[in-house]
Amino acid sequence: MDKERNSKRFDSVYSQKVKAGKRRTYFFDVRRTKGDDFYLTLTESTKKFNGDGYERHKIFLYKEDFNRFLSSLEDVINHVKTELMPDYDYDEFTRRHEEYEASLKEENRQNSSDGEPNKEESSSEVKTEDDMSW
Repeated sequence: MDKERNSKRFDSVYSQKVKAGKRRTYFFDVRRTKGDDFYLTLTESTKKFNGDGYERHKIFLYKEDFNRFLSSLEDVINHVKTELMPDYDYDEFTRRHEEYEASLKEENRQNSSDGEPNKEESSSEVKTEDDMSW
């Protein structure tokens, strides 16, 4: 019973996953405390170069720090964008990701019309550690 209650305590009540390249994924999870309060975990998961698992780094962010954290994060990002690297195209990777996703959809569409199994459908059945929100 304690184990069941403890596992529920750490379940995410809301999650967002951000894929950042081939080897790195960020997870934003809202979790519940024993006292029915909420906190945020920010997790960076990086696939190890030897392919043997993942390296994880976590930050726990509590509600009393949300505003200061967000304000400081926006401040340092804006400083980099406007002062340090104003000529950099920050939308480049978004465009490249969208193009990649579109090419995958087109490839899947062509494969499904050729009678081959759809990659999205077959890959959705297999959950990897990178697909999990924890």
